Amino acid sequence: FPGETEADFLDTMALVREVEYDAAFTFIYSKRKGTPATRMAEHISEEVKKERIYRLIELQNAISLKGNQALVGSTEEVLLESVSKGNLEMLTGKTRTAKNVLVKGDKNLIGQLVPVTIDEAGTWSLTGTVSS
Repeated sequence: FPGETEADFLDTMALVREVEYDAAFTFIYSKRKGTPATRMAEHISEEVKKERIYRLIELQNAISLKGNQALVGSTEEVLLESVSKGNLEMLTGKTRTAKNVLVKGDKNLIGQLVPVTIDEAGTWSLTGTVSS
């Protein structure tokens, strides 16, 4: 935000640590024609903006990975949606909490809710096995 102080930013970081969001859509503030912020006197430098967004993304990535790792070994209900674009042997789906999951499975499972045991966790997705 224009004029954001380091203390303001540290408050944001503290909130993210406390809440532990599953994920966050973050971006660097930029002037948008016609918005009140463009008329504000103070604007932080691009260098500071970039340094702060990298710190925020690093924190959020660690939180996202930790949350996903906590699911390893659990069984989650997954709606299988399609064949994976990156690996045609895998299907992609989502848990009830909108986490991305990859599983090996037959295409006839697409469109079905299936129990999946989570075997591995990454920052952005889970990998699992269809349970019986």
